[in-house]
Amino acid sequence: MARVIEPRQGGVPIHVWARTLPDGALEQLERIARQPYVVEHVAAMPDLHVASGIAVGTVFATLDTLVPSALGGDLGCGMSALRFDFPAASLDRRTLERVLHAWGRCIPVGDALHRGRALVEGDPIGEAGLSTHALERSRERLVPRHLGTLGGGNHFVELDRDPAGDLWLLVHSGSRGLGSAIAAHHGKAGEAGGEGDLPGLRLDSPEGQACWRDVEWALRFARENRARILARAAQVVTDVTGTAPDGESLLDVHHNFVAWEEHGGRTLWVHRKGAIAAPAGSWALIPGSMGTASYIVEGLGESQSFRSGSHGAGRVLSRREARAQVTAERLTHSMRRVVHDARRRHALVEEAPAAYRDIAEVLEDEADLVTPRLRLEPMMVLKG
Repeated sequence: MARVIEPRQGGVPIHVWARTLPDGALEQLERIARQPYVVEHVAAMPDLHVASGIAVGTVFATLDTLVPSALGGDLGCGMSALRFDFPAASLDRRTLERVLHAWGRCIPVGDALHRGRALVEGDPIGEAGLSTHALERSRERLVPRHLGTLGGGNHFVELDRDPAGDLWLLVHSGSRGLGSAIAAHHGKAGEAGGEGDLPGLRLDSPEGQACWRDVEWALRFARENRARILARAAQVVTDVTGTAPDGESLLDVHHNFVAWEEHGGRTLWVHRKGAIAAPAGSWALIPGSMGTASYIVEGLGESQSFRSGSHGAGRVLSRREARAQVTAERLTHSMRRVVHDARRRHALVEEAPAAYRDIAEVLEDEADLVTPRLRLEPMMVLKG
């Protein structure tokens, strides 16, 4: 259950599901709580951690305002999953390494891009253009290079096994460089003429309408990007196992987004930065770290969270802290049961399991938000 905090300098109440608040997180929650456009309350998910602008794991609602800086730079970042009716235990380490190597050839990761335009036929996202000539030029340049690429940081492609022994394919990625460009552009527009000291753009203004159209486009791009990665990764698995994926098992969820939803008899613009939508009866994905379990969960529709849940385990160490505190040897030990690219162990310490919360504690803290339905144990991971 959430505890309620009244902001020290005024504003709407803050409902907190995190058992502890990281240094600086309360200040960020209080800042968004006192903005003039925020209604009802602010919800803080159990994987809350400090980030630029507002904390990851923050959910709030407005009546008629979009807040571009409250959605993160990777608009539409999220998770996809697909099940294979195949005995995961029959994949030995050598076979998993073969899959990992094949993924590395067909899925650009980190700063790697597609070359040329051959991978994009027409416009896979929709005919509507972006709001400025500069964004349109970025779209023309970046779509063929970024669509179907993983990116870096905490993005990943992973093979897991469920308790029944079936194989699952997971993808975590977002809208890549184009989403970042859209977020940056509308963040500047908010600073130039928005409301509040975390500037919001009214939806009855040309700037607000342009922001919504571009953000909506970025969300579609992010989903299509995951679909392209999922298709390539699944084809490799099919080639190795001889088994096609179960298309009915497909799950896809955003966790950096804004949506127009009904809450308490009013239609509100719900902003989620590092949080999933969790309406009653819906299914979603909550990943752990690259060495720990992920979960398929069922939403419980808790109104005080704006029907939301955590987006993952949540960091307890910043990337800088992880580099300082986690050795390559410690990472290797923690990943001994998970096939990964050991040649990159010095770079991967930023994403070490020790840098994240215990996913079991996160799920305990949000027992009134989601119910775990399927535990997925990692077998192999390709990191960005």
